[in-house]
Amino acid sequence: MPEFNFASLSDFFAMGGYAFYVWLSFGCTLLLLVWLAVYSHSRQQRFLRDLASSQAREARVRAHQQQESV
Repeated sequence: MPEFNFASLSDFFAMGGYAFYVWLSFGCTLLLLVWLAVYSHSRQQRFLRDLASSQAREARVRAHQQQESV
């Protein structure tokens, strides 16, 4: 069975008087990780949208070139 260094749950959350710094660092880290996930997802969606647009534009150019050569 694991041994805990805190006498109670409130002692755990107080972190020996350093709770503000400890929980603030955890909160900032969590916030940054969530932001990174959301930002990465939005960049991926933008890339896929731009890629589809570029492919559609290239298809239109090829179709126009084929039409002119006929």
